[in-house]
Amino acid sequence: MNKNKSSTSSRDLAWPELIPGTLVKRYKRFMADVKLADGEVVTAHCPNSGSMRECCEPGRPVHLSFHDNPKRKLKYTWELIEMPTSIVGINTLIPNRLVAESIKAGLVSDLNGYDNIAREVKTSDNTRLDILLSSEDGKRCYVEIKNCTLVKGGVACFPDAVTSRGLKHLLELSALVSKGFRCVIFYVIQRMDAKVFQPADHIDPAYGRELRQVLKQGVEILVYDTRIDLKTIRLNRKIPCKL
Repeated sequence: MNKNKSSTSSRDLAWPELIPGTLVKRYKRFMADVKLADGEVVTAHCPNSGSMRECCEPGRPVHLSFHDNPKRKLKYTWELIEMPTSIVGINTLIPNRLVAESIKAGLVSDLNGYDNIAREVKTSDNTRLDILLSSEDGKRCYVEIKNCTLVKGGVACFPDAVTSRGLKHLLELSALVSKGFRCVIFYVIQRMDAKVFQPADHIDPAYGRELRQVLKQGVEILVYDTRIDLKTIRLNRKIPCKL
């Protein structure tokens, strides 16, 4: 895979053309009403199933993308919100793309040294993991990526709501480690104001307990924040963990 770290195009993901507005309210998890600059109120798709604590405040500036696809019921997608200490990316599809492209470009040093990358890999009957890295010599590394937007007082936490799916992924990584494969849980903080990461024990204590357990069993953890503006997003720096 390409190891050229000087390429801006490989380092950044560009946002689609963004349309500014003001958040009126988020509801039904996947819907948000947004007032555009001309006063029109539109309903946008909210591509985030979490509670979005600390990044869902009505009246805040937001940015939407527009998709003129006849198959789409909602033409707008909510991409960003401007909070007091950071722009926040709320689209949960972005971290997977961002990590995959960053690995291909050789920008995640802990995950260098593999020849191939595959996405959305089925690992058992009911489970898929986000990335499989492999080499001609038989090495394999499974990577599960999680989107983190909950930051308070410089502390980034995951999850922001109870997550049975996230728990299942931890158990799957642990099972693969027991079979001799390398496995990584990779948290992407889609904002710029985090100083440390820790599991959100106050929200989902079962997830926090299982995360600590699988790390003891050999699953690795990576946490990166991002650098975001209204044009691009990129992986920025590795964030320390408090477990």
